[in-house]
Amino acid sequence: MNWHVYIILCSDNTLYTGISNDVDRRVLQHASQRGAKYFRARRPKRLVYLESGHSRSTASRREAAIKKMQRPAKERLIDSECNEIFISPD
Repeated sequence: MNWHVYIILCSDNTLYTGISNDVDRRVLQHASQRGAKYFRARRPKRLVYLESGHSRSTASRREAAIKKMQRPAKERLIDSECNEIFISPD
């Protein structure tokens, strides 16, 4: 199964990192507060990073590595060629 690592920009300008085998479904769950508890205090604004092609195991390891990154490193990742979604400049 193809697992994805994703980053969501939140209403309080934080970056949430997660994994899923169905990113669209998972983002909708977060938006309706049926996903992670993290979104009970803030709202997801938009998906800003997507990385595909993982197994469940490699996605979990990648998620853990991204969560350990400082904000500037996450922003560089979002702006990198590893990002499978196009982000238009604000």
